[in-house]
Amino acid sequence: MESRQLAVQAYETAERLLRHRRSDLVKRSKVTPRWLDGGERFWYTADTGDGRRFVLADPEKGTREDAFDHIRLAARLAEASGQDVHPGALPFFAIALVDDAVEFDAFGAHWRCSLATYECGKSEAAPPGDPLAVVSPDGRHAVYRSGHDLRLRTPDGDRALTADGTEEQDYGANPDYLMYSTLLAKLGLPHMPPAVAWSPDSTRVLTHRTDMRGVRRSHLSRSAPPDGGPPGTLTVRAAHPGDDRMPMAEFLVVDVATGSVVRADAEPVPMPLLSPIFSRWAWWSPDGSAVHYLSTTRDARTLSLNRLDPASGAVRTLLTETGETRVEPTQQQLGPPMVRMLSGGEEVLWYSQRDGWGHLYLYATGTGRLIAQVTSGEWAVQEILRVDEEQRLVWFTASGLVEQDPYRRSVCRAGLDGSGLTRVTDDDLDHVVTVAPGGRYFVDSASTTGTPPVISVRAWDGRVLAELERADVTGLLATGWAPPERIRVTAADGETEIHGLLYRPHGFDPERRYPVVDTPYGLPTANRVSPSFDPGAYGGDAEALAALGFVVVAIDGRGSPGRSKAFHDASYGDLGDAAGLSDHVAALRELAATRPWMDLGRVGVTGMSGGGFAAVRALLRYPEVFSVGVAESGMHDFRHVDLGLAEPYHGPVAEADYVAASNVEMADRLQGKLLLVHGGLDDRVSPHLTLRLAERLIRADKDFDLLIVPDSDHIYFGYEHYVTRRRWDFLVRHLLGLEPPAGYRLSPVPFDMEALAELFG
Repeated sequence: MESRQLAVQAYETAERLLRHRRSDLVKRSKVTPRWLDGGERFWYTADTGDGRRFVLADPEKGTREDAFDHIRLAARLAEASGQDVHPGALPFFAIALVDDAVEFDAFGAHWRCSLATYECGKSEAAPPGDPLAVVSPDGRHAVYRSGHDLRLRTPDGDRALTADGTEEQDYGANPDYLMYSTLLAKLGLPHMPPAVAWSPDSTRVLTHRTDMRGVRRSHLSRSAPPDGGPPGTLTVRAAHPGDDRMPMAEFLVVDVATGSVVRADAEPVPMPLLSPIFSRWAWWSPDGSAVHYLSTTRDARTLSLNRLDPASGAVRTLLTETGETRVEPTQQQLGPPMVRMLSGGEEVLWYSQRDGWGHLYLYATGTGRLIAQVTSGEWAVQEILRVDEEQRLVWFTASGLVEQDPYRRSVCRAGLDGSGLTRVTDDDLDHVVTVAPGGRYFVDSASTTGTPPVISVRAWDGRVLAELERADVTGLLATGWAPPERIRVTAADGETEIHGLLYRPHGFDPERRYPVVDTPYGLPTANRVSPSFDPGAYGGDAEALAALGFVVVAIDGRGSPGRSKAFHDASYGDLGDAAGLSDHVAALRELAATRPWMDLGRVGVTGMSGGGFAAVRALLRYPEVFSVGVAESGMHDFRHVDLGLAEPYHGPVAEADYVAASNVEMADRLQGKLLLVHGGLDDRVSPHLTLRLAERLIRADKDFDLLIVPDSDHIYFGYEHYVTRRRWDFLVRHLLGLEPPAGYRLSPVPFDMEALAELFG
């Protein structure tokens, strides 16, 4: 008898719900400002029912209107170019508003269209910008990488800024962990832009020499070179826990006019994962008189603020904080540091979790004296937005002030003396904020996981200056989607409250019983669940799995960031719990006790990277709960990952048991169905981590499935559709007990230029 098949419609709906297709279903949900006049105005694009529109916003006037007449421009451009042009799908993605005209690139040429007559004609354009160069504030110079050195491009020519770079002492380079070598090669790009920061007056650049001498090397197999030649190798340099050598940044300042180089008279800064310039841990003062940078010890238990004199190279430590575990300038590992220099560098606004919560403190930099604790209470500052030094006020986002959801962010204001805490956005929504250059106003997207966003421009007193967009979710609802349930359950300790999301399957019938899929992220570096309507980088697949017929859960257990210091530190020394995996088990049991339609006899788990580690960990540690797992790009043994992902969160090698956090050492406990997936050229989490686990599973005589995607990077760029289908097929077969629709294939994911722009900052 033939096996029953899941309906094609379920896969079609699930595919429509994937993150890269969401804009087809949710219109007007995002505003990315493109600033004009120093931040006085901005334009953005809005996806509407009539196609893409270019919108011009003027907060001072409180207006929002089309940047031009799309119908007239389309007609005149078609006439001038001889091409078909639709007003809802204009053949360009960016514009320049110059005098009384709009300029853009289309059909291989630069065009200028009058906003008075809409006459369109080809126009001389400035040479296209180099995406691999960093342009000076005055627009006259650009720094780019050439080999292992930096060069300067000027209106008068091109010359070297450095000349002694080598493979192991490379100027302006990220550590290999975030050089994106595999991904950029597929895009035809040789490397990332250089790690440089221009002085405000465009006369000097801050950069660093990346010292990779003695850093551990590993080699990946380039099995399918694009030229069809023989296999080759990709060498990756990355320090593992316990290694003596790790990537270091040696700061220097280069005068672009004279070429003189001033090197910091200080020890190099450890940077196992990311350049301190890319991570905004180093920055110029507004007047260009100083460079400030953060430095941390290898164990991350000491954080210091330093001042570099760009004229002499002298470095002075202004402030240092030490703790029993990590001392961080932000809770999210790659989030912007919450440090602001005030009073011409005489004061600093400093973030700390020393009282058990994330708060702001004001210090005098000359003496290190604490002037005031600016914020306090059982809630956490998440981002500094603006400081008004004349009024002595600071604006910031904070979580923990909304009773329904401790992760929702509110915009708040407080005096620098610690007085006058005020919620500027006095509602129960989550607020995602973009501050205009110059700080005159902010763009605010207000939503919840079940409330579509309303996007507006606000003044700093909270007044709405102009409403920009209200999300239209008609298309999303038409798929059968329903808002996820925000869940509140008790952790495995029987005391701590934890939160997450539960997605009901499409066509939900409470009289039926449904298999459950948990979707964890296993590192304490970032949250799994977004408090906003946008499900975030880790949430898109949950909605798709619900369309296939699963109950899907996503939980932020103990060890994840965003709440108290104790909550975040719960996994310190115990990464084997995968950021609260024991809490996931407790949550599933508590949820199923009041939801009989959750079948805990059929529970699966799937995740990527840290989530890939957690998926395997769930099967090995809790085989009585989890019976099916898909693990992608998993870091299955923290003894062999970049130390910046291990030592700060698990503890130094001498103080923590890394064996206990290894999936490899538990491989003989596998009982369920497991699919392991890894990219063959993953230069962030090496495929050897999955292959080590596979070898141990084979040695233990365990059955499992293994998919290696040759020459693929960490996120399977170009192969996402294939990996997604294989994940769905595996879960459908082993949890639903059905065969996937015969012959169904997902469409390749289109390349996203905006995502590349965000990658390059």
